[in-house]
Amino acid sequence: MSNNRTMSKTLAFYSLTMAFFFLSGAHSARITFTNNCLNTVWPGTLTADQQPQLSNTGFELLSKKSSLPLDTPPLWKGRFWARTECSTDKSGKFTCATAECDTGQVACSGNGAIPPATLVEINIAADGGMDFYDVSLVDGFNLPISVATQGGSGDCRASSCPTNVTMACPTELQMKGCDGRVLACKSACIAFNTPNYCCTGTFNTPQTCPPTDYSRLFKQQCRQAYSYAYDDPDSTFTCSGRPDYHITFCP
Repeated sequence: MSNNRTMSKTLAFYSLTMAFFFLSGAHSARITFTNNCLNTVWPGTLTADQQPQLSNTGFELLSKKSSLPLDTPPLWKGRFWARTECSTDKSGKFTCATAECDTGQVACSGNGAIPPATLVEINIAADGGMDFYDVSLVDGFNLPISVATQGGSGDCRASSCPTNVTMACPTELQMKGCDGRVLACKSACIAFNTPNYCCTGTFNTPQTCPPTDYSRLFKQQCRQAYSYAYDDPDSTFTCSGRPDYHITFCP
């Protein structure tokens, strides 16, 4: 009973907060997802900073260019990805071969993707401000992806990783399935978990954590995407004027 009261209070506070943002000029955005892959994918969504999750945190997108729109609240920040080769077992547990969010269901419900996973990250500003967005391979690669703006003003360029990076993935970074197929490509941080590859500890600045041979390989494959943590100059994109976004899997 007390849990229900707490949840009701939380939802009421969230509704009032969103109403304030709308009245104060903050803007929401519509994210449209399209699957151009040959096979079905299962996109996942994660809201950052412990804020309430979107109305849909995981769903199925059939192949043949099927699409689905999803609205964000104002001043939203988070990430998107797609899971591959998913299925439901006899007990009803839902699992995926790559980018699993480990809930046992299609909905990710606040869980992020288990690497490796190709990510789109979006930070929606207040009305009149500048949105930031990118494609990231910092957590590795599991399928090609792109993000483009619709409307807006300023630079507003699309960012894309259209290449199948698994074809060039070094053996030590490969994630293989039970049948020996290369399903995804880990980042060096995920594969080795050392400070020099993860830009942690004494390597936590752009000066002490330069590109490595592994991040350079990712950059060669997808020049617009983040190849490691401090790949900002070439990989962060901006757009003002209240744009919407279109995310395409296998662009």
